[in-house]
Formats: sequence, structure tokens, C-alpha cells
Amino acid sequence: MLKILDWYILKRYLFTFLMMLLLFIPIGITVNLAEKIGSILAHEVPFPAVAQYYLDFTIYFANLLFPIFLFLSVIWFTSKLANNTEIVAFLSSGVSFTRFLRPYLIGATIVAAFALILGLYITPKASKGFNAFKYKYLSSKKDVTQTQNIYRQINDNDFIYVSSFDPKSKRGNNFTLEHFEGNKLIYKISANSITYSDTIYKLVNYEKRIVGVNNDIIETTRRKDTLFPFDVDDLTPVTYIAETLQYGELNRFIEKEKRRGSSNIGRYEVVKYKKWSLPVSVFILTIIAVAVSSVKRRGGMGVNLAFGITIAMVYVFFDKVFGVMAEQSDFSPIIAVWFPNLVFGILAAYLLYNAKR
Repeated sequence: MLKILDWYILKRYLFTFLMMLLLFIPIGITVNLAEKIGSILAHEVPFPAVAQYYLDFTIYFANLLFPIFLFLSVIWFTSKLANNTEIVAFLSSGVSFTRFLRPYLIGATIVAAFALILGLYITPKASKGFNAFKYKYLSSKKDVTQTQNIYRQINDNDFIYVSSFDPKSKRGNNFTLEHFEGNKLIYKISANSITYSDTIYKLVNYEKRIVGVNNDIIETTRRKDTLFPFDVDDLTPVTYIAETLQYGELNRFIEKEKRRGSSNIGRYEVVKYKKWSLPVSVFILTIIAVAVSSVKRRGGMGVNLAFGITIAMVYVFFDKVFGVMAEQSDFSPIIAVWFPNLVFGILAAYLLYNAKR
């Protein structure tokens, strides 16, 4: 009897979740296409590129919102069980509420494992194609790289600075490179402009000051072609770069950016921690959904769905607000990412305790 119960609920859990995805993803694609069709036609985007964009959009959209879809799907089919008095029959036969919850947790484990694989390995590739297409054809704001006051530590000894940078021409203004050994400045290179072309850096109004014991040695020239141990594209990554990297690559990228003094570390770490917090949210939202919808109410399924949509909106609000705080300030990224799960985890424990009673 219990094995039949497990299979019955698990099957409904996974099937309803899949149907929810298949229902809302086409709606999302339709709404997006209706909004962007003008830009797509204006740029005469080839059909294969559009098809690839919407494939990437599907993966990106599903990864972004699937905990909410899961939450609503669990509320929907559990409310249906409650309205048909099936849950009352299960519990009346001697099945405890904790035992009744087991197939839900098995289903949550399957979905969470899928979400983890999706977030660590599949979504980054889709995000790269999705964002590249969006900023190339659809977005009016083309500036997706840092272009003002760029400061980087490129290795243990060298620091560079440019006051402004044009990604298209790969040209920077007011360039400075300082080379240290320990805490001592050894030499400083400066130029009015620096341009990257065919692995060569072209400097205008070049000056190199070598710091001496008694006197400095100064070298100047109008133009100078030279090599530097850094790549322009690597020093000015696009703002969405963290979303396009698989987990191992993301960790290495964050460490490298920390050494370079990047101001976007909070943004990158939010992406990193969300890869783990999202699967955990599957369990929390599943427990809340079961606790809320397992009781038959006078208003029926509509009351449960309304309550569920409200909780989903609050969850998204918390997630977005704290994510932006971590990206825009010194607020800890790990706290920002895990705080919604902490709050809703407490709520899940409270609702589960009352549901058992």
C-alpha cells in the first residue's frame, strides 16, 4: 500500500511539474517574441540564429524560474488530492504526515539533482548564447563591459590603469602600468593612449620612469609598439561573464578577478552561490507547498493557489532585492543568496509542524 502511495504521488509530482514547464515556457517564448519581433526583423537576423536564441532562452528561463513552477505545481496537484479527500484517506489508514511527505522529498531530490546539473554545466552555455544574441540584436544598451576607470592587478607585480576604454576599437586613454617588487616601485610606464592590434600594444606619448637610488631614469618616445602580459578582452569582461562559466571555470575566474581588484566580485559570487542555493530551495518550497495545500479548504484550490502565488512573489522579491544589494554594495554575497532560503526554511518548518498537528 505504501509503495503504491509513494509511486502515485511521485508520478504526480514529476508529471505536474513537467506539465507546468511545458505550459509556461511556450508562453514565455511567445511573450518575448511578440516584444522583440520588431528588433529581429529590423536587424534581419537569420532564422537559425533566432532558433538557437530561443533554445538558449528556454534553458535560461527554465533555470531561472523552475523553483516557482515547481512550487505552484505541487500546490495544484496536492490541493486536488485534498479536495478529493484522498489525503484524508491516506492519513486515516494510519500513514503519518511525515511518511506521506516522503515521496514529495524523493521527487524534490530528483528535481534538485537535475537543477544542480543544469546550473553547473548546461545553463552557462545557454546563458552565453542568450546574452550574446540579446546584446547584439535586441538591447539598445550595447555597453556591457566596464569602460571607465579600469584598474587591474595583472600579476603579483604589475598594476595597470586606464581612464576610459572603447571595446570596439580596443583603445584606452591615460594608460599607466606600475611594476613593484615587494612594496617598492621599480618602474612606471605611462602613455596618453594605448591600442591593441594583432597581439601588439601601440602606445602614444610613451614614457617609462625607472626608479633609481639617487636619480630616476626617464625614457620617452612619441610612439612605441610593445608586448604586455595581459589581454584586453580578459581585462574588460562583459557584465554577464559569470553566468556563462561552468562552476570550475567560475571559481578560477573569481580568484583571478580578486587578484586584479575587480569591482564586480559581488556580482560574480552571487552567481556562484545561486548554483547551490537553487537546488536547496526545491526542498524548502516543496515542504511549504505540501503543508499549505494538504488541508481541504472552503475556498478550494483557488485559495491555495492564491496563497502560493503570494509566497512565490515574496520569495522572488527577497531573492532579487538581496541579490542587487550584494552586486551594488559591500553586502555579503553568501548572505544575500542564502537569506531567502533561511527565511523560507523557517517558514517551512513552522508550516510543517502545524500540518502534522
